Amino acid sequence: MIVEERGAGAGTDVLIRKVDSHLAALRTGLHGPELELAERLAACLRELVRQTAQSSAADRGQVRAAVHFFVLRRESRGRLLSVRSLAAAQRVVNKVVVQLDRPDLIVETRRDLLV
Repeated sequence: MIVEERGAGAGTDVLIRKVDSHLAALRTGLHGPELELAERLAACLRELVRQTAQSSAADRGQVRAAVHFFVLRRESRGRLLSVRSLAAAQRVVNKVVVQLDRPDLIVETRRDLLV
């Protein structure tokens, strides 16, 4: 049992580091609403990783997939995500949030917040 707990903690740390390092890269190229969206997505993903660390393998798998979608999505010409990719990541993250019954973590765009 101790091995499982260490594995879960290590996996959690790895996912959070991936989110944080990707966000650091995004900070060099994004500004304004796009950067704000990336920051909100990263915060949501960090919280999901922490909250599902001891959950079922299916729940952890969904969160891991959302993290990888955010981190590895590359539709732009450069290293950084395009705005379209951030919107796609937002849809994926929000889908996972809803499936995990955590509507309090839904990531809204600035436009959604104004309505």
